[in-house]
Amino acid sequence: MIRLQKFLADSGIASRRQAENLIEEGRVMVNGKLAFLGQAVDPSTDKVTFDGEVVRPVKKRVYLMMNKPKETICTASDPKGRPTVYRLLPPLDVRVHSAGRLDFQTEGLLIFSNDGDFTKRLTHPSSGLERVYEVKIQGLLPEWVPNRLLKGVTLDDGRAKVARISRLRMAQTNEWVEVVLTEGRYREVRRIFAAVGCNVLKLKRVRFGTVSLGRLPIGATRLLTDEEVQSLMEGQNLAPKRPVAQKKPQPPKKAKPSNKGKPAEASAKTYKESRSGGSRPSPSGRRPQSGGPRRGTGGR
Repeated sequence: MIRLQKFLADSGIASRRQAENLIEEGRVMVNGKLAFLGQAVDPSTDKVTFDGEVVRPVKKRVYLMMNKPKETICTASDPKGRPTVYRLLPPLDVRVHSAGRLDFQTEGLLIFSNDGDFTKRLTHPSSGLERVYEVKIQGLLPEWVPNRLLKGVTLDDGRAKVARISRLRMAQTNEWVEVVLTEGRYREVRRIFAAVGCNVLKLKRVRFGTVSLGRLPIGATRLLTDEEVQSLMEGQNLAPKRPVAQKKPQPPKKAKPSNKGKPAEASAKTYKESRSGGSRPSPSGRRPQSGGPRRGTGGR
């Protein structure tokens, strides 16, 4: 006997948390009766249906990743008719669900599987798996913001902080930064930057644990390797490549005004010579002749 939500997750219907919502919504039946939270089932004898379709145990495990495009949602259907990531999946002989979600405007690495235990491992905060994001901030990131985000800010659902933050590059007048989180709360990256008065223009997840997005095209998918799956199950992360804090990028310097048409100033060399006892220009601008008697020395 196993918990109903685990059976649904193992069958690729949804993650355990999502399966609980499906049960509460009355979309799951067991032996013709409405299912309830906490119910246990025997996959070999009990008949479980979801939205009227029989749910069968799945023995084949599938693990794949996608480069999610922005303006797509991570649910199987949407009342507003917005495009979903499930339409981008290749033909599969099993049903898969996403391990966590990215919001409508966020792009980047998204992992799918029909393995309920695998999904639970990836989404549970105790796993310590890092989520790495590249964030485009409007304008320059203020000097005080990195330390503030490392210490934490208060959100509607509690305190939140980044594990690491580093500056990447400038894009004209806007700045790209990299942030690392070890949990996956709803729109967390956008909310923590909003808490310090920064506007996020673009957001992209580039790594999950040891799995990196790499050069996977937008909207494309690939299977995870056995090594990648194992590393995620073990909660492995990559060693940080960049320092936690970097100097604030300086805006480009303005070109110095041209000295063309202006009288040339005395060079540093001429000034040093005059200070060391060399010949000094007379008030009239003429240099005294060498070898002649000096005024006031009795050399008439």
